[in-house]
Amino acid sequence: MWWKKLGVALLLVVASSQYVQSQQAKVLCYYDASNFLIEGLGKVSLADIDTALPFCTHLVYGYAGIDVETNKAVSRQPNLDLDTGKGNYRTVTQLKSKYPSLKVLLGLGGYKFSEPSIKYLTLLESGAARITFINSVYSLLKTYGFDGVDLEWQFPMNKPKKVRSTLGGVWHGFKKVFSGDSVLDEKADEHREEFTALLRELKNAFRSDGYLLGITVLPHVNSLVFMDIPAIINYLDFVNIAAYDQQTPLRNKKEADHAAPLYELTDRVAGSNVDAAVRNWLQNNAPATKLIISIPTFGRGWKMTGDSGITGVPPLPADGPSNPGAQTQTEGFYSWAEICAMLPNPSNTALKGAEAPLRKVGDPTKRFGSYAFRLPDSNGEHGVWVSYEDPDTAGNKAGYAKAKNLGGIAINDLAYDDFRGSCAGEKFPILRAAKYRL
Repeated sequence: MWWKKLGVALLLVVASSQYVQSQQAKVLCYYDASNFLIEGLGKVSLADIDTALPFCTHLVYGYAGIDVETNKAVSRQPNLDLDTGKGNYRTVTQLKSKYPSLKVLLGLGGYKFSEPSIKYLTLLESGAARITFINSVYSLLKTYGFDGVDLEWQFPMNKPKKVRSTLGGVWHGFKKVFSGDSVLDEKADEHREEFTALLRELKNAFRSDGYLLGITVLPHVNSLVFMDIPAIINYLDFVNIAAYDQQTPLRNKKEADHAAPLYELTDRVAGSNVDAAVRNWLQNNAPATKLIISIPTFGRGWKMTGDSGITGVPPLPADGPSNPGAQTQTEGFYSWAEICAMLPNPSNTALKGAEAPLRKVGDPTKRFGSYAFRLPDSNGEHGVWVSYEDPDTAGNKAGYAKAKNLGGIAINDLAYDDFRGSCAGEKFPILRAAKYRL
C-alpha cells in the first residue's frame, strides 16, 4: 500500500540523514607538543599519540605564538618544531600519509601559556600588523603542509566570581549600583570589530588553498563581549567551545567545585557550564553544525581542610591547589591516568595517608560530572578533592553534542588521556568513549 511505501521512504530519509550526520561529526584531537619536553612519566611524543589518530578527524598541533617585535606567528619551541631542530611540524603533517582522512591544523595562542592578552589586542589594532600576522600564518601552513589553523585568541578573561546564595546575590547586586563592574578592556567594542576584520582577512587569504579556519573560545573569555558572532560565523569552519575549568584551584583557591559541568548547578555563577555556552552561540545565529564542545582529559584538585566537612558535596571550603601528580607535575592538575590510579583499586585499598585511595562519587544525573575526595587525617593533612572527566562523563558530553546536532567534540588534550592504557588496559579511553557516543 502507498502509505506503507511512504513510511518506508521516510524511515530511509531519517536513517540517511542520521548516517550523514554521524559521518560528518568532527573529533578534534589536541596535542600540546610542550608535553614532549617534560622529563619522566609526563613525556608524550607524537609516536605516543599515534594509536589515537584513527579516532580523530582533526589533529590540532600546538602551540604557536606571536612575536611581539614582528607581529609574526612563530613556533614557541623552534628546537622541537622547525626543520633546524627536531622537525615536528613536518613530522606531524606527514601523518596524513598514514591517515589520509586526517586534517592536521596548527594551534595558535592557547590557554596553558597565559600570555599577556595585551599583545593579542595590540596586534588587532593595526591593519599592517594584521597583514604581517596573516602572511606569517599562511607561510607556516604552506611551508609545513598544515590544513589550516585553530586560533585560540587570548582575550582578557573574566575575574573569578564567588558562588552566592540568593540573599548574597541580591546584596552583591545592590553593591554594584555604587561600585560598578570592573572593565576588562576599555576598547572592547573596537577590538571586537578588529577581530572580525582579522578573521575575514584570514579567510580571504586561505580561500584559494582551501585552508580551514577555526577558533577556540577559551575558558572565562566572554564571547558576547569580544566576538560579533553573527558577523564572524561565516568566516569560520568551526568554533570550539572550551567550557572547562569553570572552577580551578588557582582561580578559586578557597572553594572547590565542579570544573566542567554540562548543565547549570543550583546557587552557582550563571553560565558556568557547557550548555549555557552553547546556547549563547545558538541564540546569536551560529549554526549548530559549526559548534564543537571541548571535553577535558584532566581534573582539577583542591586541598580539603577541617572546614571542608565530611560529605564531599560541592561547593566546599578548600585551601588552594592539591599536591602535584607524578606525571603532570603541576599543583591542582591531574591527567586521567593519575586520577584513575588514585581511585580505589587492588593496589591501594590498604594504603594510608597521602597514598590512600580517594572516594569516588559518580554522576547518575549525567549533568555535572564526577568527583572524588579523601578526607584530611587527624593532623589535617592529606585531604584532597578532585573534579574530573572520565570515560562515562566524556560519553555523556558526546551524547549531548549528538542530541543537539552540534558539529562534534574536541578532546583536550591527548597527552592527558590514558595514552599508555595503564588504567584499564585500553589506550585513550576518554577519546574512545566520546567517539563511540557520536
